[in-house]
Amino acid sequence: MSDLKDITGGTITQIGDVLQAQNALVEEVYTPDSRTGYIKISYLLPGEQGMVFTDLLQLNVGWNTILINQFNESISLCRILKGMTINAWFSPDLTDSTPPQSNAYRIVAFLPAPNIRVLVDRITYIDTQNGFLYVGNPQNIADQIRFVISNMTQILDQNNNSIPLDSLQAGQMIRVEYGDIMTASIPPQTSAFLVQVVTH
Repeated sequence: MSDLKDITGGTITQIGDVLQAQNALVEEVYTPDSRTGYIKISYLLPGEQGMVFTDLLQLNVGWNTILINQFNESISLCRILKGMTINAWFSPDLTDSTPPQSNAYRIVAFLPAPNIRVLVDRITYIDTQNGFLYVGNPQNIADQIRFVISNMTQILDQNNNSIPLDSLQAGQMIRVEYGDIMTASIPPQTSAFLVQVVTH
C-alpha cells in the first residue's frame, strides 16, 4: 500500500501531507456511540494492462474528525450507511493490517434527500442562542419535537415574508416542513427546512 499516493486516475490521491478519497463506496460502518468508530471503504486501484482492482481501507473516526453531509451540515457517524459514497481526507500513515487503517480528518457523506414531513403545532420554547425551536405539549417533554434552525431554514410570517427566529413567540401556531430522520433523544431532534406562522 506504499504506492497508494501514486494512483493515477483512481479515487485516492495525495494532496500535500493528506490523502484524499473521492466517491469512495462505504462497505461497513461501526460506531459504539454514534460519533466515533470506523468506516470501511472500497476504491478502484488501477493495475497492469488496463485492469482495475478494488481495494479496501479502514478510516478510523475520532472526536476530532469532522463529519458533515454534502450541504456542509454536521452529522453523526450513524447517519452514514453501507452503500453510500463519501469523500474523505485522512492521514498518509497507514497500518500494515488488512485492510490498512488510517485516521480520518474530514468526511463528507452524500446522504439521500430526506422525505419531507409537515407538522402544524404550537411553539413550546425558542432557544435562539443555540438555534432550537421546540413544539408540542409544554407539559410533557416526551411529547415535543426539537427542530434545528440553521442558515438553511426558511422562516416566514403569515404573509410569506422572511423573519428572524427571535421574532417567533411561544404559543404561536406554526407549520414546519422537516426531514423524516430524527434522533432517538428526548425530545427527538431533526432539522427544519421551513417554518411558517399560521393564523390562530
